[in-house]
Amino acid sequence: MATGVAKRTIAGDIGASLGHTPPMLERRTYYVENGDGWRIALHRYRDPDRLDPTRRPVVVIPGFAMNAYILGYHPTRRPLAAYLADAGFEVFCLELRGQGHAHPIPGQRARRDFGLADVGLVDLGAALDALPRFSALPPGDVDAIGCSLGATYMFMHAAWRPGARLRRLVNLGGPLEWSTAHPFVRTMARLPFGVPAMRGTRTLARLGLPLAARIPGFLSIYMNPEICDLSRPESLTNTVDDPVAQINAEVARWIRQRDLVLNDRNLTTDLARVNLPLLTVVANADGIVPEAVVRSGDLRIGTPAAARHVVVAGDAGTPMAHADLFISEPAEDAVFEPLARWLATPRF
Repeated sequence: MATGVAKRTIAGDIGASLGHTPPMLERRTYYVENGDGWRIALHRYRDPDRLDPTRRPVVVIPGFAMNAYILGYHPTRRPLAAYLADAGFEVFCLELRGQGHAHPIPGQRARRDFGLADVGLVDLGAALDALPRFSALPPGDVDAIGCSLGATYMFMHAAWRPGARLRRLVNLGGPLEWSTAHPFVRTMARLPFGVPAMRGTRTLARLGLPLAARIPGFLSIYMNPEICDLSRPESLTNTVDDPVAQINAEVARWIRQRDLVLNDRNLTTDLARVNLPLLTVVANADGIVPEAVVRSGDLRIGTPAAARHVVVAGDAGTPMAHADLFISEPAEDAVFEPLARWLATPRF
């Protein structure tokens, strides 16, 4: 499969323009053909002076209607990718079909009616297969961080692709078993015509965010304006992509049925056969993916308790919701630091 290299930039350069001084990291973007008419993107972050050659590469997988921008951007502090690279990791932030810089290959027939399995198995598999060609580290296993629905893609790959090169898993606010749901999310999943696909989602978010932030409690299921700097919506909403109709329908059915079943395979059941170290990071006031839904991955995976750990971000005084895991002021201390520490633990 053909690959290419895009421009070299400095990770966190947007943060620098906002007055934050990020570590000077090397960033390169590589493109890989997925075999289904798309080029997917791998954004590599690393600091050559701090890179620890004894560690595995870290792959970060964005989620629903989301791209990798939020992984390299934070309004006031270091973003997740920069934090990990500063801690000595080589980080690959992925953009799979329908996300960010991923794009159809000119002259080929790129499938537009793709679903969860296409992204979680085909695209993630193509990225993992190609990664050794772009890594400065010896070929081998990788550690994966699944963000929101990206954690489900990670679980799918671990459960349904035997021999996948995954070694440690991090579930960053992602769902497995929908034992509960916020009333708004439940209502959207029950719409008789399905959750509609939308165009121009980023523009709508950019226009609506300042207004929504002025309505007390309106954004609280997704983020808390009290701990997020929302003064630059044009930057924050760069991470928003248009949702995909088939994925919308599959997620809605999944919420209604509790378990994700694709091609007669039940992910909740099959994850019980996976024995990989797992870190679960929960936002204590997440209305998009409630705590019980995030914790279900920790409960259902076949990994012994000694190799599983749960971190709860937020408390009664400073509640944290879904997006707060990435862009809130406390995210660096409450999320990024324990995550990096767990990945660096040598016993796994």
